[in-house]
Amino acid sequence: MKSIIIVGAGPAGLTAAYDLLVKNSEVDVIVIEETQEIGGISRTVCHNGNRMDIGGHRFFSKDQTIMDWWKKMLPLQGAPAKDDLILHRERALAPGGPDPETENRVMLLRDRVSRIYFAKRFFDYPLSLKMATFLNMGLLRTMRAGFSYLWSCVFKRQEKSLEDFYINRFGRELYSMFFESYTTKVWGRHPSQLAADWGAQRVRGLSVFKLLLDSVKKALGQKDSGKAETSLIEEFWYPKFGPGQLWEQVAADIESMGGKILKGYTARRILCKDGNVTGVACDTAEGTQVIEADTVISSMPLKDLMQAMSNVEIPQDVARVAAGLPYRDFITVGLLVQRFKLKNTTAMKTLGNIVPDCWIYVQEPEVQVGRLQIFNNWSPYLVKDPENTVWVGMEYFCSEGDSFWQLSEQELINRAIDEMVTMNIISREDVLDMHCEKVKKAYPAYFDTYEEIETLRRWLTGVGGLYCVGRNGQHRYNNMDHSMLTSFFCVDHILGSNVSKHDIWKVNAESEYHEEK
Repeated sequence: MKSIIIVGAGPAGLTAAYDLLVKNSEVDVIVIEETQEIGGISRTVCHNGNRMDIGGHRFFSKDQTIMDWWKKMLPLQGAPAKDDLILHRERALAPGGPDPETENRVMLLRDRVSRIYFAKRFFDYPLSLKMATFLNMGLLRTMRAGFSYLWSCVFKRQEKSLEDFYINRFGRELYSMFFESYTTKVWGRHPSQLAADWGAQRVRGLSVFKLLLDSVKKALGQKDSGKAETSLIEEFWYPKFGPGQLWEQVAADIESMGGKILKGYTARRILCKDGNVTGVACDTAEGTQVIEADTVISSMPLKDLMQAMSNVEIPQDVARVAAGLPYRDFITVGLLVQRFKLKNTTAMKTLGNIVPDCWIYVQEPEVQVGRLQIFNNWSPYLVKDPENTVWVGMEYFCSEGDSFWQLSEQELINRAIDEMVTMNIISREDVLDMHCEKVKKAYPAYFDTYEEIETLRRWLTGVGGLYCVGRNGQHRYNNMDHSMLTSFFCVDHILGSNVSKHDIWKVNAESEYHEEK
């Protein structure tokens, strides 16, 4: 019987544990998680009856296996009209009504609406080539955008950087308006300093040409989400009470099948002998505990994993690459407000008539916030009183230890309120409640020693019984479905299917779709 330790109870780790137990009930599976939470960055945080999705997670994949897996965990419910959702919730919880367990364990079908807030105006995201866009841009800027795009079509740049990647697809003017500032906020580096790989990871197929093609199809009444670029998808699934609901269900199923999930266990050392893993030494509230295993599946950051490798010789160049891998950290400040000053000028109906956006990408240079996440529009069940309040998450990107990261919770909240007032989105007196969440190593970054990461990957592949899965486990900016696929491939290899360890690293390296987040 194989004894397998899985490091991390996020999507990749939990998927691996579940898949192992379903395919082979004889394996001994232990998941260790350093926090007391399930779901990693895909968890849902509860605060005074309101729920926060850390980072926002759309449940959509072009891999039907993933879609079927999600639907098995939480069946897809035909989404009621938005103005019926409150009645639907009250009906589900009423005495003698439908079984709350059945009513609540569902996926909702949601509209995808994201826009860019630039120069105090809204622009569709992804950009749409319709009259409202051109009116907001103005005649002069529209002409500059058109000519710069045509120039980029004729004079292609060698894609040495992310800036080159964007300009080749959108032209310099649109790049400057809608990509340069936001990308710099996210990564703390100008796009000219970032590897083009990141663009290939997230927006490979999106371009002005694809936007034109999509506009023509819509004008002709054609709609084919199965072949559309992911950034053009208009609907997605979403767990009724946030992504954490799904992963908590997966965790419960793992334990019901005999797997163990140990919270408060920090992987301090990956134990090895003769080039093979033999177990993990964990820091716990009761002191150090050693768990023996012949297989370790790691979703922990590669930099931390390499620091934890014990009793194995690490070549100097491999250690240097691992030590230099960069990350960006993430802070969400949740503000509960009575109302937005922003008016819903769209044709979409919303509770309380708030703007319909899931995300608002903030391009205003005078504020540091990168995105606004309006939880009401992901699911009204995330909000205690969605008819009379707006629950918004302000997303900030920083680096652990920098001046912004070191701000106290109250200082962060004050900054968030000030910026919302500066953007004329809320009035200060309308703030009712607030909450702050910090996430370390949320985004593996594509600079510094990243360009040499193949050196590290080759060495890790040679360690017997060690597998790296997920976003941080592979230092690849994966979507949730890609992280899950790395775990499916990993399990297939462990159980003897025709999958190599190298195949696990290839997930999302040559995928046909990606999405900027």
